[in-house]
Amino acid sequence: MRAQATMRELSGLRATVDAYVKLDRQLQDARVLVDLADELDDLDSAREAAGECDAIAESIAAIGEELMFSGKHDHRDAIIIVQPGAGGVDAQDWAAMIVRMYARWADLHDMKMTEIDYVPADQAGIKNATLSVQGERAYGWLRSERGIHRLVRMSPFNAGGTRETSFARVEVYPDIQDDDITIEINPADLEIDTYRSQGAGGQNVQKNESAIRIRHIPSGLIVTCQDQRSQTQNRERALHILKVRLQEQEERQRETELRNLKGEHVEAEFGSQIRNYVLHPYQLVKDTRTGCETGNAQAVLDGGLDEFMRSYLKGERREA
Repeated sequence: MRAQATMRELSGLRATVDAYVKLDRQLQDARVLVDLADELDDLDSAREAAGECDAIAESIAAIGEELMFSGKHDHRDAIIIVQPGAGGVDAQDWAAMIVRMYARWADLHDMKMTEIDYVPADQAGIKNATLSVQGERAYGWLRSERGIHRLVRMSPFNAGGTRETSFARVEVYPDIQDDDITIEINPADLEIDTYRSQGAGGQNVQKNESAIRIRHIPSGLIVTCQDQRSQTQNRERALHILKVRLQEQEERQRETELRNLKGEHVEAEFGSQIRNYVLHPYQLVKDTRTGCETGNAQAVLDGGLDEFMRSYLKGERREA
């Protein structure tokens, strides 16, 4: 896994260098064509120079998009945690819809999404889910999704057919490799429980307690894992995710303190909704941070998130 991540990082760096080399070559070619058109008053050379300038503009736009992924961990895989909020069964169903939305998005980008932990709710939806998304710049893209997502729709679980509002929380972490994690955990600070993995039934039901739940007492963080076959593997994976969350928590705390020292305004990312998904009485998906919106809500729920992600990442880059 580490080798794959390193190769993806190398590929990304090589692509960045190649983009600048290509732009430099285009600029040189354009200069030659402009000089030729000027000296010979050649209309064909002028048209060719104009075409080259259009290509240069496209290259600059592509490089501008590359700058969206200049963060420390943007090249890494991502770990996503989805939890239902207020809204009862509707919120649990909404959380499951969000998991499906990210699965569709991952498919559209040739990324691999796997379930590290997935706990179905009793009636519909999920109680929580922990997901791994593996692919080029997975975290760079998905970090824009961190926050509260709000859904407004006609409830399929309400006999009265009333409109309901549901909430779900999405947390996104970079899948930092163990060699890059500086956090040290005291084993005495951990409460570790085992339980049976929750499968789809039949032969998939685990007869032994292979699933792991780890609670980090000082922070209160709880991590569960049940996707591996053995208890030892689940324990190792859960401990890794706990370290990742603690490392990210520490890095974000340092960033917040630095911004406060600089006198910059810092918003609480989990304090309010980042995006509204309205399915009734009209269809509208709107990001509260950027104002980006679309009336094609179904396309968004089917993984069409790129416009929202780009809008957030570009805005973040302008503020940097």
